[in-house]
Amino acid sequence: METIADNIARLRERIYNRALKAGRKADEITLVAVTKTVDSDRIREAKDAGITAFGENYLQEAREKIPRVGGGVTWHMIGHLQTNKVKYVLPLFSMIHSVDSFRLAEEISAQAIKRDKKADVLIQVNSGRENTKTGVKPEELPQLLEAVSSLKGITVKGLMTMPPFFSDQEKARPFFTTLRELRDKLFPFFSDSLSLAHLSMGMSSDFEVAIDEGATILRIGTAIFGGRK
Repeated sequence: METIADNIARLRERIYNRALKAGRKADEITLVAVTKTVDSDRIREAKDAGITAFGENYLQEAREKIPRVGGGVTWHMIGHLQTNKVKYVLPLFSMIHSVDSFRLAEEISAQAIKRDKKADVLIQVNSGRENTKTGVKPEELPQLLEAVSSLKGITVKGLMTMPPFFSDQEKARPFFTTLRELRDKLFPFFSDSLSLAHLSMGMSSDFEVAIDEGATILRIGTAIFGGRK
């Protein structure tokens, strides 16, 4: 029976090979293990196998798991975040991937300033224009970046997207391309105030084409922990 460590070893090999094929270095890509519905024991197995970054969708799950998993790792908030939960999220997570409005960014900034820190965030872009997903529309991104660039309590590290699901990962490529081209187009205008170095895109079903298109953060759950119950 294959273990979580086996899954991680195979996944890292695939990431390495795809990065090499794309003319990139695998060590410039951060693997975030998505732990939604995954219990603490299995998360610790992944930690023991070398995973150092984990992603949670829900605050309540994170509050229970993070103390049990222990130190030596970072946590990323990758799910939709309500403004009234920000004050609870900031002490737990090193990066928030799902900033989708100025109101949310403003609250994160305010709460971070109260804690005398800066919060690292990504702006979520709804590249597939799906009604069921959050994120700004591509054409709304410049205006949001302009607005958040003045906030003192956050550092915008880049962009995040979650394309529609396809059984053929090649069909996801245009959505990753859209995010990369948006970043490349806008970066010169915000290089003095925003980093925009990261592209958080690619999950178990499509991470290889995401690597082709410049992903720096992969959010992968199923390929590590198996299907959710």
